[in-house]
Amino acid sequence: MAVNFISVTIRKPDTVNLILGQAHFIKTVEDLHEALVTAVPGIAFGLAFCESSGPCLVRWSGTDQELVELARNNAQAIGAGHSFLIFLRSCFPINVLPAIRQVPEVCGIYCATANQVEVILAETPHGRGIVGVVDGHPPKGIEQESDIAERKALLRQFGYKL
Repeated sequence: MAVNFISVTIRKPDTVNLILGQAHFIKTVEDLHEALVTAVPGIAFGLAFCESSGPCLVRWSGTDQELVELARNNAQAIGAGHSFLIFLRSCFPINVLPAIRQVPEVCGIYCATANQVEVILAETPHGRGIVGVVDGHPPKGIEQESDIAERKALLRQFGYKL
């Protein structure tokens, strides 16, 4: 059986964060929706889940129509069974990852980022599976004292450190 490796670039605005993960049951869509709205009241998100049996549909939900459309289109392009994709606006993944990890159907998270992402897929006659992701660019150097100060200031500006 032949295996082909392909890459799918996730299309999104630079200001939108994403979470790409793996789950295992049709109930995933409703449970992820509940986890997100409970974790951050008023959250703007769109999510999509690639069902891998039965009708094999891209299931979806969300609170922001643009983000829902992004999630549906990108999930269909990825096309890997039981994968899910969440797009977030005005919210960081760190605010929702603990709640997402508590959803019983969630098996794992591939990435959570605002960077451009390429999804590396293995494709066989049976379907597609996510092998991994390329998240952002390689390092351009080693952090210096001034970079440390900037990092610490940014975390405090965001309210993550005192």
